[in-house]
Amino acid sequence: MFLLWCGCVGLLTAQAAAATRKLSFIPLWSPQAQFAGYYVALEKGFYRGQGIEVEILDGGPERPADVWLEKGKADIGTLWLSEAIKKRAQGVRLVNVAQILQRSALMLVAKKSSGIRTVADFDGKTVALWESFQLQPLALFKKYNLRVKVITQAHSINLFLRGGADAASAMFYNEYHTIINAGLNPEELTTFFFYDYGLNFPEDGLYMLEKNYNRDPAAAAAFVKATLDGWTYAFKHKNEAIEIVLRRMREAGIPANRMHQKWMLEKMQGLISPKGLATRVGELQRADYERVASELAKSGGWKSVDYGSFYRAVRSSD
Repeated sequence: MFLLWCGCVGLLTAQAAAATRKLSFIPLWSPQAQFAGYYVALEKGFYRGQGIEVEILDGGPERPADVWLEKGKADIGTLWLSEAIKKRAQGVRLVNVAQILQRSALMLVAKKSSGIRTVADFDGKTVALWESFQLQPLALFKKYNLRVKVITQAHSINLFLRGGADAASAMFYNEYHTIINAGLNPEELTTFFFYDYGLNFPEDGLYMLEKNYNRDPAAAAAFVKATLDGWTYAFKHKNEAIEIVLRRMREAGIPANRMHQKWMLEKMQGLISPKGLATRVGELQRADYERVASELAKSGGWKSVDYGSFYRAVRSSD
């Protein structure tokens, strides 16, 4: 009888372990409100409610998400669509399981005092670009036949603030707010959003190695569902979401600025669910994929796979 009881307990334990699947997630950067939906989903138990146990790792330059995915140190992570297509072309079999940002947050910012008020005014100007994220701005300059002097932009926006460049790269939810907080009024600036010029290359998609996805597509679907619920909750309870983010930042030893995180969360809402969105939140639109893949092919000969092989629509129908 004792042996039978032990066997039953062992079976139940194994079933419980199988029911709660473990996943590790790595965002692109250190804790901040750009990833509020994930922290909220963990804090509020949304992942557990979907039958998965999630560990959120801290991303950043010392823990690049693409490398951690490739080496199996993380099960799922966020990447820019352009970078994920490049990695796939290099032989890393990544698949997109959800496209969180529907609208690109990348932008160019110029001081009106530099004479830049329209796209044509970039001609002959000096523009600071992040070395790894030049696809969109170079496509813009080519589209309008502009001769631009490109210089490398570091992680900070200081070069632009000190007058070392006529214009600079910025993320709408991050560096643009930093520029304003540095003392420049919006009225003194000209902003250029790439989606306004037919160059929407959305960032922050969710990616897995294809073999890991194939091993347990239900776990991927559970992660996506809980994450989207986390974002929905965060946008409905912004103050609570900010507190969760700030706590995560402090635990990671990162300086936390409440107003900056509030700005970031508010801007993320418009990027994840922009007005007039033609599809459901979380879906990778074929037009966006094909636009980015086409530009990569023209710029560097990157050969992409077809949309159906790259994107796995795992979101539940509810």
